Amino acid sequence: MAHVLTSVKGSQQALVPIRRALLSVSDKRGLPELGKYLASIGCEILSTGGTARKLREAGLKVVDVADFTGAPEMLDGRVKTLHPKIHGGILAVRGNDKHESEMKANDVKPIDAVVVNLYPFKETVAKGHDFATCVENIDIGGPSMLRSSAKNHASVVVVTSPDQYGELISNMKSNGGKTTPTLRRQFAAAAFEHSAKYDAAISAYFQQNVNTSDSKNGATKEGDAPSIDASLIESVKDQAVQLGIPADPRTIAFALGFAASQQSGSSGKGGDETVTRAYTKCMDLKYGCNPHQKPAALYRPVDSPLPFTVLNGKPGYINTCDATNAWQLVRELRQSLNLPAATSFKHVSPAGAAVAVPLSDTLAKAYEAKDGLSEVALAYLRARNADPMSSFGDFCAVSDKVDVSLAKLLKYEVSDGIIAPDYEPEALKILSAKKGGKFIVLKGDPKQDPPAEEFRELHGAVLMQKRNDALFTPQKHLSNVVTAKKDLPKSAAIDLVVASITLKYTQSNSVSYALGGQVIGVGAGQQSRVDCVKLAGRKVAVWQLRQHPKVLGLKFRKGVKRQERVNARVRYIEGDMTAPERKVWEALFDEVPAPLTDAEKSTFLASTNGVSLSSDAFFPFRDSIDHASKLGVQYVAQPGGSRLDDVVVKACDEYNMVMAFSGVRLFHH
Repeated sequence: MAHVLTSVKGSQQALVPIRRALLSVSDKRGLPELGKYLASIGCEILSTGGTARKLREAGLKVVDVADFTGAPEMLDGRVKTLHPKIHGGILAVRGNDKHESEMKANDVKPIDAVVVNLYPFKETVAKGHDFATCVENIDIGGPSMLRSSAKNHASVVVVTSPDQYGELISNMKSNGGKTTPTLRRQFAAAAFEHSAKYDAAISAYFQQNVNTSDSKNGATKEGDAPSIDASLIESVKDQAVQLGIPADPRTIAFALGFAASQQSGSSGKGGDETVTRAYTKCMDLKYGCNPHQKPAALYRPVDSPLPFTVLNGKPGYINTCDATNAWQLVRELRQSLNLPAATSFKHVSPAGAAVAVPLSDTLAKAYEAKDGLSEVALAYLRARNADPMSSFGDFCAVSDKVDVSLAKLLKYEVSDGIIAPDYEPEALKILSAKKGGKFIVLKGDPKQDPPAEEFRELHGAVLMQKRNDALFTPQKHLSNVVTAKKDLPKSAAIDLVVASITLKYTQSNSVSYALGGQVIGVGAGQQSRVDCVKLAGRKVAVWQLRQHPKVLGLKFRKGVKRQERVNARVRYIEGDMTAPERKVWEALFDEVPAPLTDAEKSTFLASTNGVSLSSDAFFPFRDSIDHASKLGVQYVAQPGGSRLDDVVVKACDEYNMVMAFSGVRLFHH
């Protein structure tokens, strides 16, 4: 077991004056102004190289570090500040007799402030320099001083960014030229974060370049190609321009910081032996999945933006899970089918999904659709009406800009939030006023793709996998028709794509039924595949029976809310009400309706046809096909690969179904 050091005691002051400061920065922004303030309070300024030159140009008196230590800069500048007089002056515990005695014996003077930022390593990589040049731009002295001063923040303030200069000066002016413990601790935390980011980028770069050196002597081969392909750099620059981000090396560097590690894991070799990852907090969350799971927060990878921007409200933990999965689903539907797409998510699985296909008059009545819906509003109306009871309190996503038509539709639905690529100003105004201003509105980034590798922490174990980037398309995944009947109409192909991409973001095991460009039943998270088929099948039957004339003719009392009408129709269809429940239910109507009999249900359901069914994995037995036949299924998509594939194909032939083997499993956990 490693030896744990005990803390070193001293009698440090809470407010610490800055009598001596060391400034050594690569980013010279604001440097003269900071130097002038430090000089105005009588602070001795130590510095090196270009920083010292910049300060002298501003008319400031500067002591070179070489003169302060009595040791010259050497080894092409690799050794400048790595000296006991520097690190002793930073690390010494003030008020500790032993430390102060050793300082006096070795002529070590205290340093009260360290202003340092590091060699531009990521920027050097971003410019496409060779391996040796990139390595030369790994800072050694800077991180050493940064960590020393952050460790001894009880007596030393460490400043790592020009953006902190104003706060430092303001803090000192308010405290007689002294720094406060709170400021020093905050800046120390920022310094360690800065160091972690820097080391993470270096680690990732080296992981990608472990095989670029000469195997005989370990030396870098002369003329090595740039460590990150120039085409990747140009691609990042193009994306930056499209997003309206300045395409300079400092900004572009964020996209390349982890590019090496993402590339290295895509070779099929199982990933790197050691992976360094760092994250930056974006916001605190109220709690995690449950109220007792505190603290909770939303992070992003260091130097990489979130896939969305918060325009209104404050997303929670589950909201974020729903939004990110839903956003991927609608983007893929749009890409595969070139139709506006929408989905309605609850608890990280879709209750429904759809593309913009016109409604029949009967469906329009069943969905209580208003005239003049835009395509994006139509897609969401279909998605929500796959299973409107489950969509109560959903998080929705759409592939296209949100217009007023969709905003007005959402205004009266019980929903937590939406993610979309953009919003019309009036639509955003309507949505931002929903739920007393708490409705969550996220603007998804249509240009950003997730990293190639995904990591997940589970009870102390860390899993890594290649992201599921398979895009389900009719051309690629529905061409291998294995049944005797081969004809797959375009409408059925659309339905199978909608069902299959929905499954890609549904908790497995899962199946999905679709008709008319929309999901009409999802069976999620079951251990048995036939149970998925039956669970989703019950939803299909309810969806179909919502169009029964007796259901459409229900006469509700004035003032009954939309969701109450939705729930009442479903309970009417199900019919298994207790006596107390029936009494409450009957109070919703001007006329208590006659029961919908089992015979009436069976007759109506017998007319269902043209339904598509997709499965996220192979059907192990024919039982799923047998059950699906009762629900009007005529088209099936599944990966194939079961030892009983021939039995399942035979079952489809018996029911005159068309089945395609997609060749891609779509498990999601």
